[in-house]
Amino acid sequence: MRPDGPSARPHSPAGHPGITERTVDVLVVGGGPAGLTAARRLAAAGAGRVEVLDREREPGGIPRHCFHGGFGARDPRHLVPGPLHGPEYARRLAADALSAGAALRTSVTATGWAGPRTLEITGPGGIERVTARAVVLATGARERPRAARLIPGTRPAGVLTTGELQQAVHLHGRRIGSRAVVVGADAIAHNAVLTLRAAGVETVALVSSRPPLPVPLSLSLPRPRRPVTVLHRTTVTELVGHGRLTGVRLRHEDGRTAVVACDTVVFTGDWIPDHELARRGGIPLDPGTRGPAVDTAYRTAEPGVFAVGNLLHGVERAGIAAEEGRVAAGQVLRHLAGEPWPGPGLPVRVGAPLLWAAPNRVHPGGPPPLYGRFILRTARPLALPRLTVSQDGRILYRRRPPLPALPGRPVHLGSGWTSAADPAGGALLITV
Repeated sequence: MRPDGPSARPHSPAGHPGITERTVDVLVVGGGPAGLTAARRLAAAGAGRVEVLDREREPGGIPRHCFHGGFGARDPRHLVPGPLHGPEYARRLAADALSAGAALRTSVTATGWAGPRTLEITGPGGIERVTARAVVLATGARERPRAARLIPGTRPAGVLTTGELQQAVHLHGRRIGSRAVVVGADAIAHNAVLTLRAAGVETVALVSSRPPLPVPLSLSLPRPRRPVTVLHRTTVTELVGHGRLTGVRLRHEDGRTAVVACDTVVFTGDWIPDHELARRGGIPLDPGTRGPAVDTAYRTAEPGVFAVGNLLHGVERAGIAAEEGRVAAGQVLRHLAGEPWPGPGLPVRVGAPLLWAAPNRVHPGGPPPLYGRFILRTARPLALPRLTVSQDGRILYRRRPPLPALPGRPVHLGSGWTSAADPAGGALLITV
């Protein structure tokens, strides 16, 4: 999966023995739905040598180990005919990128920057420095592990994130345990329960610090058929066990505590952008999303560097990430054709209980965001929120979304107000 052309012939630069230097036209870092779809369009459009880097042995990103169906089912442009299971969807994306002429390099990691658009890469062949006319960061998002959630206890076996669970079951066929507690009560927790079921593990409880949603999550398991207990307004305060997990200590909102016996706990959700490479390059991060700050054309503050997909917002479904990759590729093509790189633009900020907005920079008169809307997140349920956009105290937009705003689910805000923003004014503020 590493087709090399004449422009890829390496040489060792003077003063850097053992380091190979190459040039490409577009370097895409991350072989998930966003990166592969961007590479497909760029290669098909004749952007030159388009190279995708992925640290895994197989490209495809998170869908590789998501064995539930539905991938591509709501793809508005039929980039990949669906619905498909995750691994099939991942293979199709990779095959389409290759067919379009992109080069896919796996088991390689971009470790840092040696210049504005020069990346240092480590792989089986050694250390390389690759310089590109444009760089597309598509490194995705990851779940916050137990250690980062500051939950005390020892480090027993049986503590997993959703991704680790899915890889263990679907990619490696590992035995998991017999009784599990899933931390979370949203769609990702639902997928974790399905994966546990496939591994023959009973889910004894779903634990969520949030109140019940208006539409409760309802899950049933096969024999014995009984609903999965959902414990709302409850947190995990300790992992119990030495060597192997034996239980989790829970604290309810009213102060009651209890220990639930289990040999497996799965932490779901709580996604954070995998922004380490962007941070090492000095690319400004948005304080809300914690991903690179980008405008509606997916441009970062660094000329020639774009960012796309769940690196910008953890986490949207694969079809959204893929469509963002397709749209971003169009902006990359404009950059390669000589379109000037704009200034920093106007930052987009949010007020509590909103957590963040994406995209998070605006150039008045610039292209609209994907589907003509911004994505927001809220920290708590809002039955009928009224979203207001203002700049320096001047109201630009005010409207109620048609649906309630729920934690962990996207809230959409139309973008028609961007043209009314003052390019010389202050930050744009979204409040409820």
